[in-house]
Amino acid sequence: MQPVITPAESARLDAASTEPVPVLMERAGLAVAIAASRMGARYGTRVVVLAGPGNNGGDAYVAAGYLAQRGVEVEVRSLGYPKGSESPARGAACLAVDRGARVRPLGDPEPADLVIDGLFGAGFRGRLPDEVTPWVDHPAPVLAIDLPSGLSGDDGTTEGPAFTAAHTVTFHAPKVGHLLGEGPDRCGTVTVADIGLDGEIAEFLICEDDDAPAPMRSRTAHKWSAGSVAVVGGSPGITGAALLAARAAQRAGAGSVRIIAPGALQPVYAALDPGVMSTGVGAGEHFEATDADAVLQAADRFDAMALGPGLGTERGEFVNAVVSGWPRPLVVDADALAVLDLSVVEARSAPTVLTPHHGEFRALTDADPSYTAARDLASDTGSVVLLKGSPTFVVSSETWVITSGGPELATIGTGDVLTGMVAAFVAAGLDPETAARSAAHRHGLAGWSLKQSTTVTATELADEVGRW
Repeated sequence: MQPVITPAESARLDAASTEPVPVLMERAGLAVAIAASRMGARYGTRVVVLAGPGNNGGDAYVAAGYLAQRGVEVEVRSLGYPKGSESPARGAACLAVDRGARVRPLGDPEPADLVIDGLFGAGFRGRLPDEVTPWVDHPAPVLAIDLPSGLSGDDGTTEGPAFTAAHTVTFHAPKVGHLLGEGPDRCGTVTVADIGLDGEIAEFLICEDDDAPAPMRSRTAHKWSAGSVAVVGGSPGITGAALLAARAAQRAGAGSVRIIAPGALQPVYAALDPGVMSTGVGAGEHFEATDADAVLQAADRFDAMALGPGLGTERGEFVNAVVSGWPRPLVVDADALAVLDLSVVEARSAPTVLTPHHGEFRALTDADPSYTAARDLASDTGSVVLLKGSPTFVVSSETWVITSGGPELATIGTGDVLTGMVAAFVAAGLDPETAARSAAHRHGLAGWSLKQSTTVTATELADEVGRW
């Protein structure tokens, strides 16, 4: 796992450090200089360093000094020279000059092979000063210190022009603004440099491979002990959703999977995939409220239920009766979310995983989708909330961000695949939070892998998840 912190927490860590500020600044500036060298800054190249008057500018002056010592033609453009004879940033500026860097007022842009943006750090809010704006569109690659200037470290928003970096060097831990809003598009590759801080309070955690375990089967496992999943859904025109969820559950390791569909659609599922069991309930093409007891009976042998894929609209009474009556882990997705009564979820004693995308979240809660709003939903209902998006968040006792997925997953049916994976992992014994986190991370990896050779579709993705 990797902690992500807010700008306020970053400032607190700086203030609480037992290391002198000049020492922290020296380490930060050296990390920036190393990154610049890796981006091609060497003897004979020209680097323009944009330095603000604060500690971010101090980091920039340190980097400028190191690069000048390497024979790089370095010119620092200063947005206000650091004030105060005891200022660490002023000391860094003096040392940079001693090492061979030239310092001039910010002025107008000039040609360079690399621009280092050390104007403002992660705590920046508001709009860039007018004199900075011409530099935003400089054609040279930009190396940002901590965060591209103009981008909010709190939420990745901008209020006007902002730099777009090819590479960003940040310190101790990524900031929230690197991951949200415009952050991923403006920060480029983000490198985290250790400068000797510790004791952070994470805002949320980045899920890495080691944080996404897959269930293990025992040597004596059989099809009912390896985790069994009932997928409840299906209606005319969207029968594929339940089948995608069922196939993904199988590929994710479930030993037994059954689609429970409206009676008139059961022959469709029986013909589509011989490896997936199916049961029809009722005589029509849609579930009715009176079908809830029969669905619960048909699912009775299964360890977990996925409710909602392809269910169709206006099934509220049916959905809430099933949610209320199902005594084991439940994953609620798609059409079921549109009619879900959250008080019914709150009353459940068994685990519940809610998997809304942003539109479904807004309809379900009347709140704008965000990780903080997802925390409120998880706390109010006692559920695990998997908020799908870019990035995806999994929220329960902890808040995890999933960064493995990308725009290749923006195609119909991929959410149904994720639902099947979560249900399979829960059925196999993972706790619901771990199951949701692992499924989301592996779902993203599968999409990334698939896009290397073809366009991602949900049908192929359902098969690909078995490799992850």
